[in-house]
Amino acid sequence: LDSTCMTSFRCARCGRDQPRLTAPPMPGPLGTRVYEQVCGACWQEWLQQQTALINHYGLDLRDPQARQFLTQQTEAFLFAAKPESP
Repeated sequence: LDSTCMTSFRCARCGRDQPRLTAPPMPGPLGTRVYEQVCGACWQEWLQQQTALINHYGLDLRDPQARQFLTQQTEAFLFAAKPESP
């Protein structure tokens, strides 16, 4: 069986069988975890949420604290159990 056919998997966030990302979306362990566990659709949702957070808080991504905050928000959005209410 050709391993390139194995592009669909069960997403850790939405629980559906979805296509995976084509590559880790960022360097490091979090990028690898996202690539291995999160589908492209959920990643796109996060990118919209990330933009909203950056704009809302006026984050300067040159600031290490801002990057740390955004990393924490990424993990919470993609990997935390989803609450029942929106």
